[in-house]
Formats: sequence, structure tokens, C-alpha cells
Amino acid sequence: MPQQAHGGNLAWAAALAGCSPDAIVDFSASISPLGPPDSVIAAIVSQLDNLRNYPDPEYSELRLALSQFHQLPPEWILPGNGSAELLTLVGRDLAKLAGTILLTPAFGDYYRTLASYGAKVLEFPVNLSPEIDENSSLFPQFRLESSVSGLLLNNPHNPTGRLFSRESVLPYLDKFALVVVDEAFMDFLPPQQEQSLIELVQEYENLVILRSLTKFYSLPGLRLGYAIAHPHRLATWKSWRDPWPVNTLAAAAAIAALQDTEFQTLTWKWLPQARNQLFQGLTSIPGLRPLQGAVNYVLVESTSSTSELQKTLLQQHQILIRDCLSFKELGDRFFRVAVRTESDNQRLLNALKTIKN
Repeated sequence: MPQQAHGGNLAWAAALAGCSPDAIVDFSASISPLGPPDSVIAAIVSQLDNLRNYPDPEYSELRLALSQFHQLPPEWILPGNGSAELLTLVGRDLAKLAGTILLTPAFGDYYRTLASYGAKVLEFPVNLSPEIDENSSLFPQFRLESSVSGLLLNNPHNPTGRLFSRESVLPYLDKFALVVVDEAFMDFLPPQQEQSLIELVQEYENLVILRSLTKFYSLPGLRLGYAIAHPHRLATWKSWRDPWPVNTLAAAAAIAALQDTEFQTLTWKWLPQARNQLFQGLTSIPGLRPLQGAVNYVLVESTSSTSELQKTLLQQHQILIRDCLSFKELGDRFFRVAVRTESDNQRLLNALKTIKN
């Protein structure tokens, strides 16, 4: 069974480790270990009888919940079958432009959607040095006619975990024909720390924000995301896609999740301490150099092969890490790990010490 570019491939990992998928401790997918929230499970159960009916094609209740959450009119919000579906619609718009800039290493689905529509890609590298200045220029060697080009970036950045300040991105809203900001991990930042551009969408017709509800609330199996953009753009996207992209259970789960302030507060309290535990532990292991980040995963540079390390961790410890072979700029000398519970983090650190010493 071939390994896939995404993390979370437990079937592949279990086959390599010679165990059941349930026995794998998965550090490869950057999903919160705290959920799904009880409120979400209850909402899903409450909708089981409604599976005999089609979902509301306009998703009125879901869009209203999202509009209240973000203080935006509902017509500025479009739910989707995960942010991946919405990213595919983004690619169709970006392909109309002279070119699209990506910050590299870049999420593999960006290349997928841009290639699907024949878009021209221009790559600019992110600084991978230990000293990260989130306010520095995104493109220090920028030489492009940006007024007819697009910009596709994620903030916080995947796989580095780097958080770009709102001020560092703002100048590009006036320079590019279309700016798409994938904020799939932004909700891991508490409101006073996040650098979202959502509040600017109504000022910039060329700005699109993508959000995911699956990572923060531990719901990747439900596939739910949403786009925030000008209603005219969203209306065009609706005309391109299949009807009923969001199922009834996912819509109910999303509404419950958005209202669960207790779970949100718990996550914001848990993450800094758990991330620091993992980061400091990785720093203490010879041959590993973790990069500082702002969210629920850590990119780690290794002096030895990380694909071999991944294999050893699976076969000897039933632990799955995310290799970075799909990121051509990183290759076999980097791996990424999610921040999990304190006990899981310590299990990973103990296993790495055993292998590295």
C-alpha cells in the first residue's frame, strides 16, 4: 500500500507496523487531541432521524451561525465539503490570472488545484532559519507584475507553523488581483493573538479567506470548511459545484462547535503548554532542530533520514510522524509532528531518544 502525501494515513501505517490502525499514535495529522466536543457528538446524534431528508441547499442555519460567529452577513459565507472543495474552486479563479505566487514549502493541495486548471505557479521560499520575524517582507525578491497575478498563502503557514502578522500581509491586498488566505489553523490562536484578515473581506473584493472546522474540533472525517468572500464570487462558485456538498450531520456539528465556547477556551489553554513540552523535548534530542511555530504542529529538521526514522517509529513504537518528502524543498531531512496530549508527547519523545541515542 503506497504512502500518501497527506498525514493521517492509518491504514498504510498499520500495514507497515504490523498492527491494527487503532494501535497507532498518530502525530502525522495536525488534529486536536481534545475533541470532538461532547456538544458536537450530541448534535450529530440529534440529526440521525433527518438523514432521510436532503440538506437545506442554502445551508441557512449554518451560514447564520457562521455569520454570527464572524460578525458578517450570511451572504459573504459559503460552506463546503472541507476546505479542499473550496480550494478547488479557488484554483479555477486563480487560473484566469497571469500567475499565482506560492510561499514554499507549500501545502500539496495548492499544486493540485492550480495544476487542475493549468495555472502558472511562481514560488518564493519561506525563511526556515531559527530566528523568525513574522513582520518581515513576504517576498524580499519580488519581481512580478502583481496587478494581474494571484497570491495563495496559508496563515499560519503549513508546514512551518509560522504565523504572519496581519500588517505583513496587508500591503499585498492592494497589489494583487486576487489574494487567497488559507486560515485553516488560525482558530488555534486565541482572539487576542490571531492575525486573521476576515474583518477586511468587506473592504477588499479581491480577498478570499478559507477556514476549516475539522482540525480545531477534531472532525476530519466529517469534511467541513467554509469560504468568506464577496457574494458575487461565492455565487459564481455555487454555480460551478454539485448540489448539497455539506451533509446534514456535518452542518449540525458545525453549528454546535461554533457555539461551544468552553471547548474553545480549553483548547487555547491547553495548546501553549503542550506545544512547549514537545518543543523543548525535541530540542534536547541530538540531531533534531525544531522550528518555532504558533499552532498545533512542529516542523523538525533532522541530521539523518526522516523516512527511515518514520519507519523505525512505526515498527518499534507504533508511532506515526509526518515525513516531508511531498515538500520538495524539505525532502528527507525534515518531519512534522502534531501537538498531542502530554502523555502522547512524552511517548514520542521517549521513543525518539531511544532511537537517536
